[in-house]
Amino acid sequence: MRKINSEMAGMLIEILVKPGDAVTVGQNIAKIESMKMEIEVPSPLEGTVEEVVAEAGEFVNEGDTLIVLA
Repeated sequence: MRKINSEMAGMLIEILVKPGDAVTVGQNIAKIESMKMEIEVPSPLEGTVEEVVAEAGEFVNEGDTLIVLA
């Protein structure tokens, strides 16, 4: 089990993957709004999405888990 964590605090506005999706390194997996800017979150890992932990519309802090890969 490998976790993809948020690298910054902000409003999670969209999750771009769902359980069962294959993810590659550098693929955008989410969008966070921080300081009035929309920032895409690239995956630092590759694998298959096991669980989407965070939900769009919630505030995430730096280090919060967004997605778990199998």
